[in-house]
Amino acid sequence: MAGPAGRAHPPAHGVVAPGGLPAAEAGLMPWHLAAPISREVAVTDARGRLIVLGGLTAGGSSASGVYAFRTATGAARRIGALTAPLHDAAVGVLGGRALVFGGGSSATVATVQALTVNGPHGGTPTATAAGSMPTPRSDAAAVTIGATTYVAGGYNGASPDAPVLATTDGHSFTTVASLPVPVRYPAVAALGGQIYVFGGQAITGRQAGTPLDTIQAVDPARHSAAIIGHLPEPLAGAVAVTVGGELFVAGGESTVTQRQTPGLGTTQLSPGESSAGPAAEASASPTSTVSTIWAFDPAARRLLPAGQLQVPVSHAAVAVTGSTAWIIGGESHGALVAAVQMLRPSRAFGTAGAPGAGSPYFGARLLIADRGNDRLLLLDASMHLLWKYPSAHSPRDPLHFYFPDDAFFIDHGTAILSNQEQNDTIIKIAFPSGKIIWSYGHPRHPGAAPGYLYEPDDAYLLKNGQVAVADANNCRVLVINQTGTGVVHQIGTNGVCTHNPPASLGSPNGDTPLPDGNLLMSEINGSWVSEYTMTGKLVWTTQLAISYPSDPQQLGPDRYLIADYASPGQVLEFNRKGNILYRYHPASGPGRLNHPSLAEVLPSGAIMVNDDYNNRMIAFDPATGAIVWQYGVTGKHGRAPGSLHTPDGFDLLLPNGTTPTHKTTG
Repeated sequence: MAGPAGRAHPPAHGVVAPGGLPAAEAGLMPWHLAAPISREVAVTDARGRLIVLGGLTAGGSSASGVYAFRTATGAARRIGALTAPLHDAAVGVLGGRALVFGGGSSATVATVQALTVNGPHGGTPTATAAGSMPTPRSDAAAVTIGATTYVAGGYNGASPDAPVLATTDGHSFTTVASLPVPVRYPAVAALGGQIYVFGGQAITGRQAGTPLDTIQAVDPARHSAAIIGHLPEPLAGAVAVTVGGELFVAGGESTVTQRQTPGLGTTQLSPGESSAGPAAEASASPTSTVSTIWAFDPAARRLLPAGQLQVPVSHAAVAVTGSTAWIIGGESHGALVAAVQMLRPSRAFGTAGAPGAGSPYFGARLLIADRGNDRLLLLDASMHLLWKYPSAHSPRDPLHFYFPDDAFFIDHGTAILSNQEQNDTIIKIAFPSGKIIWSYGHPRHPGAAPGYLYEPDDAYLLKNGQVAVADANNCRVLVINQTGTGVVHQIGTNGVCTHNPPASLGSPNGDTPLPDGNLLMSEINGSWVSEYTMTGKLVWTTQLAISYPSDPQQLGPDRYLIADYASPGQVLEFNRKGNILYRYHPASGPGRLNHPSLAEVLPSGAIMVNDDYNNRMIAFDPATGAIVWQYGVTGKHGRAPGSLHTPDGFDLLLPNGTTPTHKTTG
């Protein structure tokens, strides 16, 4: 689970998109519901909890339970019940009460149920009947503007409900307008005093039962409604939500075939988090579940791509706490899911409509050391493959590129430095030509003599052109001269693999250059992290209570980041005393790490991780623990687009040739 609740959402400190609508930061929470559910409704209470009411179970039956969830941990408890089981209702909050409008089980109902969620004692245990709508209605949506809730869309079980209803108490209703195109399952949200109705399923006519692409606007003050535009594709069962002053439309079902490649930006759910139960009242027409998130531009009356859901869903519930929207449950490709996803506007994740919008490394290129496939990959923010090494066009490689453990851009993005652990070599590769321009070590011949290495790890180019490397199995850290002909400094004693500073090191596997010119080292034996000068003087050392420290990074004057190379693995922040300041450590579910080797904070504030034995890379939001990006299919290795095999290193390159995750290197 994500670490201490007091950790604030980190500010962006790198590429920030200017102008336009912010893109979406969207992620899959490390916790999930106890059981899959869809077509439920949700609100939030004064304590910031998610209150989930009713829904459809995987067995096809309606639910009556009312549950409260803490977003920080996923801790849940049943707090009440509806007067009767139902799904496909609408919900709004007025005067501290959740009002549940209509819905149905075996039949559509007109009942309005009320349940106090913000009372002095936290809420009532059982809903009560507050009133009835003029006619039965299900498959509708509700929004609240000020002290009035509006119900739009839906049908009575046989024919459409075009009137848009307004109520201030759940008992008395007035009609403020009628939809020009009546629909079921629309996505509805309010912005600037207007109500926007996106898509939905046609009820009558030749398109009956299929998603539509209409955007309808309702002006409650003028008692008018009109079609104002069209969606990029037909949608039904999507969610619409206004958060941080921006309106997003996410997910849904579409008649347009979705091009979704496993591993390309989506996260695979664990067993028990989805169930292929029957979806009630499913459309007879073939549809695909959508992962796209759009931002709505009210001036241009259009939707702009702003990101994507980690799990494509339709018919989910949505609620807002503070600056974050929560998308709960839903249906994905015919299966009900227990996933909970977060969404918030974030300019650090790009500009809506721009290539790569919603990426945690928006505006940069990502280099991956795909160790098990013996290759380097370069991706843009849209996860398109831009370059790979080796390739059919690469110059001859006399060193036989093998086992790239790390790879970092050097010399303002004109070359790449890569250490190959089990090849016992370090090489510099000209970029993009692929020509080897420097090397140290002897391929597949480990040793401790001059010119030899034994499983080199974390090779970094220093500002003066020298190369630092953790020569792990020789239990030393070397600083190699610019020409690769000799060693300038050595820390540790050859073959003495115990932590005894400054004389010996316990199998060092990290040697990160620091702004003060020193090296930050991790030692496998004993789980030590230390700072040394280049000449081998110990500055400080601390022992961490973890299994296998890997690749420490400095975040601040006395704050450091490290991966624990174990299963389940973890990512931690700590200080020089060894106190743990933050911990990401999901024990199960899609967030569970399997031998993570490198973690670094991206310019967006997200933390990217090589999740080696899960054959993937992920980025997560440290404030919520949500996975906001993934490349690779969890637990399955491969070479196809979206697949990796034991990825063990990565780097970012900005358009100006800088490397934001290791600014103090050459």
